[in-house]
Amino acid sequence: MKIDGVPYRSVWVDPEDGWSVRIIDQTRLPWAVEILRLTDEKQVAQAIKSMQVRGAPLIGAVAAYGLALALKRDASDAALESVAAMLGRTRPTAINLRWALARMLDALRPVAAEKRVDAAYAAAAAIAEDDVETCRAIGQHGLPLLQEIAARKPGRPVNVLTHCNTGWIATVDYGTALSVVYQAHDAGLPVHVWVDETRPRNQGSALTAWELGKHGVPHTVIADNAGGHLMQHGEVDIVLVGTDRVTRQGDVANKIGTYLKALAAHDNNVPFWVGLPHSTLDMSVRDGVKEIPIEERDAREVLEVTGQTWDGRIETVRTAAPGSAGANPAFDVTPARLVTGLITERGRCEASEAGLLGLYPEFAAQAA
Repeated sequence: MKIDGVPYRSVWVDPEDGWSVRIIDQTRLPWAVEILRLTDEKQVAQAIKSMQVRGAPLIGAVAAYGLALALKRDASDAALESVAAMLGRTRPTAINLRWALARMLDALRPVAAEKRVDAAYAAAAAIAEDDVETCRAIGQHGLPLLQEIAARKPGRPVNVLTHCNTGWIATVDYGTALSVVYQAHDAGLPVHVWVDETRPRNQGSALTAWELGKHGVPHTVIADNAGGHLMQHGEVDIVLVGTDRVTRQGDVANKIGTYLKALAAHDNNVPFWVGLPHSTLDMSVRDGVKEIPIEERDAREVLEVTGQTWDGRIETVRTAAPGSAGANPAFDVTPARLVTGLITERGRCEASEAGLLGLYPEFAAQAA
């Protein structure tokens, strides 16, 4: 995608030195576009933990490059295993992280130590390129959903409601659910997006709104609790969200608040679709509510808010009553029964084991 006419991806190897890794610091958006240079695995781990990089597919790609950075210093078997384990502990819910590191280990374990660095950069680049093509295809397979809605209401915009951020800065490029929106917009469909603010970190109002604005997509930021009201009054045609993990029975783990949107959509007969890459599937888990670990983040994210003052300063202020405790579960799980369907790089399917195995028959052994 482009920022002010300049093409960007969300992670890339610095062309000047050929080995360090560059990312966009997402904690500085939307007020500034700042590029960070990462030179070792500790910096990569901190970037993931602090959410300077976020979004399940992007986390996996950046972690893959983190392993390559570590091997520049020590390419031994012990270092390979220990660094992969350390990076794997940075975020517990998004399965893409574990998928990417497992793919790196499979590629690098058979390689002699003296050849591992080059092999690691090649494997990380392959993960990144796979994500780009996967997300492009997700958008293509989701596009007919918006085209069908547009055909039923000629001359009026297709109103999409989304939660959190599923755009190109959550992936290497294109995005998952927002890939559908971008490709619809680029195809000339009149699309308008209701953007949930997505408390407590405001990934919707800060990141999704910024992305959509840069791409020229009409959008309106709403309070998280406004979505149900809009659905009751016929102002939402479809809900499109992403996910950090999908179980074999089609349960969907996503940013906290997604479950409530699914309930409202179900009550108002609004289709609720989930965009996901293959790296988000976890066929080893059946019941998402019982089995998916939910990350508990710092309570200060709930008790405080960061924003830009009228004179341009970035400040953090407390919004909760003094002395109040805070709880901050970062994700919730939407049961498959509330999901209209899944949009993958291989096509669309129902949120069920049969639906997923119809597109991914190679996972049948894992689901047995």
